[in-house]
Amino acid sequence: MAEDDWRIRVEVEEDEHAAGLLDRLAGDLGSEARELAEELRERRLAVSRDGATVFVYADTRTEAEQAYRIVEAELRENGIEARTSRIEHWLDDEDRWDSEPGSGTWEEEELGRGYAPWEVRVECSSRQEASKLAAQLQQEGYKPERRFQYLIVGTANREDAVALAARVHGEVEPGGELVYETSPSNPFAIFGGLGT
Repeated sequence: MAEDDWRIRVEVEEDEHAAGLLDRLAGDLGSEARELAEELRERRLAVSRDGATVFVYADTRTEAEQAYRIVEAELRENGIEARTSRIEHWLDDEDRWDSEPGSGTWEEEELGRGYAPWEVRVECSSRQEASKLAAQLQQEGYKPERRFQYLIVGTANREDAVALAARVHGEVEPGGELVYETSPSNPFAIFGGLGT
């Protein structure tokens, strides 16, 4: 059975108020908060602080909702200005809280950084054929790189790369920043065959 994690994020205007809130949650709750805490008497909640932000972690949504009421009561009773998040749920498959934006695929991240995540490498029979194919691909919206009789054409995803490679008789390779991560100082794109 997968474990559930829930949390509340409390952003306090000043670090010392966050430290004070953390101390109060760990010890001497005000009267309203103490009453609300009775429902959680047998439970243990984890509380942490990062600068002016306090986090309260719970095992269930019900516990998190009760903790939320306790925190709100404590903030009210002590006149602390703070912004409290809604109850957040950890999405284990996505490795993030549900309040955080989902990350796209690695391909979208590469495109966002200005790199084509996939490349099609084409070896043409002549320099003229490579120039002609490069011009045609440019008209189709691609940005081919031509070196003598060789072309390197970036694509947004593997499916596009495979389709383009089939059409122009090229080879599909991972591209983008991945090329520089696996071969950090190697600017060479290898093509099959012997140089002419």
